[in-house]
Amino acid sequence: MKANVGKLDKGIRLTIAVVALVLYFTKVLTGTVGIVALVLAGLLVFTSLVNFCPAYTLFGINTCETKK
Repeated sequence: MKANVGKLDKGIRLTIAVVALVLYFTKVLTGTVGIVALVLAGLLVFTSLVNFCPAYTLFGINTCETKK
């Protein structure tokens, strides 16, 4: 697995995950929507930690900074 998630992308993913978690635990998102938000938050955190997004590979996207 070659890294394809850059710093800015990682920050955005983590921010969205935190917002989803806060909305779930404050009971703004409940039921099926809440469960989907939890799963999405988990996936976003995981892809941020491993610096790899399988969907990016499918579409040929790479947000990592290139070294000069």
